[in-house]
Amino acid sequence: MLKMFYPKRIADSSYVIDYEKLYQEGYRGIIFDIDNTLVEHGANASPRAIELIARLKKIGFRVCLISNNNQERVERFNKDINIKYIYNAKKPAKKNFIRAMKIMGTKISNTVFIGDQLFTDVFGANRVGLMTYFVKPISPKEEIQIVFKRKLERIVLYFYRKDLKKGKIKAY
Repeated sequence: MLKMFYPKRIADSSYVIDYEKLYQEGYRGIIFDIDNTLVEHGANASPRAIELIARLKKIGFRVCLISNNNQERVERFNKDINIKYIYNAKKPAKKNFIRAMKIMGTKISNTVFIGDQLFTDVFGANRVGLMTYFVKPISPKEEIQIVFKRKLERIVLYFYRKDLKKGKIKAY
């Protein structure tokens, strides 16, 4: 039952993923969550985020943002990045993950999702069948409802690591 929340891959940060390797593996689209995945919650695009998106475009990726946040917040983040985005995405619902792929012109088989929450980001992307990356949150400062979910995530990650070690699931 917990496996629906398991990511395919885990990274310390969106900024340490080997994107060139992902491209060599055949991936062509990347869908990012924003808050605590690319920047601290509510922050504008940082120079590091701007540089990452530019690098991904140069590699050849199509990139789309998907956030449960409101239009003003997502547009403010995207101002200096200028890529396609979906706000009020209602993750973990599948609809907007599929919509993001349509926007980018990619398929399930060649799209990666990167996010910092298991119960919205990873679960939603897993429901669609995407390659999922779970990254550590950038900032420990979070809203109270997320703090509660983080406690539950630790339980899921405990069983994830246990299943990985026992060979019940495979690392991609």
